Parts: sequence; C-alpha cells; structure tokens
Amino acid sequence: MRLKSVLTVLLVSISVTSCSLYNKLVYRIDVPQGNYLQAEQVAQLQNGMTPVQVQYLLGTPMLTDPYSSYTWYYVYLQQKGYEDPQQHTLTVNFSQQGVVSDFHLDKPLPENQNSDIKPLELEDSKSWWQSVKDFFSFS
Repeated sequence: MRLKSVLTVLLVSISVTSCSLYNKLVYRIDVPQGNYLQAEQVAQLQNGMTPVQVQYLLGTPMLTDPYSSYTWYYVYLQQKGYEDPQQHTLTVNFSQQGVVSDFHLDKPLPENQNSDIKPLELEDSKSWWQSVKDFFSFS
C-alpha cells in the first residue's frame, strides 16, 4: 500500500512538472517597449524640421544626450514570443539653430508590422431569441 501511494505521488509529480520541461509549450505574448517606430513615420523625417515637428511625428524621445541637448534617441525594443529581442535605435541630431541636421536608423524597420490583422466582418443574422421563437412557431 505504501509503495502504491509513493508511486502515485511520483507519477503525478512527474506528469505535472513535465509540462515545464518544454520551453515553448506555454504561450508568451509579444512585448513591445520604448518608442513605437514605424517605417512610414521615419520616412517622413527630414532635415530642417524643428524639434516640435519631430515630437509631433515621432513622439517624445526615449533619451536625450546628457552632454548635449542637440541629440535625441528613439529606442524601440520588440520581443516576439520566444524569439530574440530586436532593438531599433533612431538617432536625431539637431544643429545649433534648432533644426534637424542629421538622423540615423541603426537597422531597417519592418515595412508593415500588423499585416495579419483583418477587420471583423459582421453577418446580418437573427438573434438567438428570434431563432427560438421561429423554432417554436406554428405558422
């Protein structure tokens, strides 16, 4: 009897912990962090823009250079599920006149990040109550 209970406990504990042995069995959400950069927005950035225009286009920078207020950093970090995180850094340099003199993106951004999202199409159907009434109607 004692051996049977020990084997049962051992079997249950092995079956419960076996799920955690597979790393990718549990779903992990996509984690975006920082400034959400889109290729369309970065393409609109051009030399000669004021800091207000840049903030309107890209948002508040993640980091400004502590030694010079003429450099802004937009950092975007994306980790999809169990994949390695992808970091994109956009550096915007301003001249002393207060306009964009140079900007640099460390690596290209994906063109369209939400291409798999489709709009929901609603059907013109009866409500469940109307279906019940039609089912029991005698006429």
